[in-house]
Amino acid sequence: MHKIAIDFHDGRLCICRSVSVRGMMLMSGTCYGEGRDGMIEKKSIDLLHSVKRTEQSGQTREQIEHHIRELLRLIGEDPMREGLRDTPKRVRKMYEEIFSGYSVDPREVLGVTFDEQHEELVLVKDIVFYSQCEHHMAPFFGRVHIAYVPSGRIAGLSKFARLVEAFSRKLQVQERLTKEIADTIVDVLHPHGVYVIVEAEHMCMCARGVRKPGSRTVTTAARGTYVSDAYARSEIMSLVQGA
Repeated sequence: MHKIAIDFHDGRLCICRSVSVRGMMLMSGTCYGEGRDGMIEKKSIDLLHSVKRTEQSGQTREQIEHHIRELLRLIGEDPMREGLRDTPKRVRKMYEEIFSGYSVDPREVLGVTFDEQHEELVLVKDIVFYSQCEHHMAPFFGRVHIAYVPSGRIAGLSKFARLVEAFSRKLQVQERLTKEIADTIVDVLHPHGVYVIVEAEHMCMCARGVRKPGSRTVTTAARGTYVSDAYARSEIMSLVQGA
């Protein structure tokens, strides 16, 4: 009898197909006895939780589509006409993508770090992001520039782009987005200093309200040595603005 086994190994969730043979559980060539160590029972419980999460996820999808359909009706549209019939499902799928940050632990994004005795500037600039303003649920988008001076621990450069994604793919305000990126880098890497710059265009200001397209908002967050070192901050600004 085949089963799906779920367990934690070295801090990671492992999912694999298993088969029960003569009271033993065979998994990827490893044999686990159905003894009193709780191994098999633990897998059964985790599988049950996984099934429950799947059921809840299905219910959530149905609720989102229902409310989008109602919203279409309330603004005067016919949600059953051809062009809108599948819109609730399309919007729900879009929400799953643009709000995927709620299911990500940003600290784990930087979880894999490396010992490297490099204690000079590292600058990752022009990280493009898209987010949703929590005040009007309108998009805002732009670029993030991250500078830090390591103190013996570094992260892969792509991890900084993933960190931006983790925080931007949810309802946000630019000020908090800037702060959260800087604080997470401090908490995980413990660098000498961090300086984060975010520049963005907000549709809630450009496409509605005062309607000023092309206007940009710039926010910064300084930590560690960058708090008091104005020259170091200006160096980062010149590098960001340079070609």
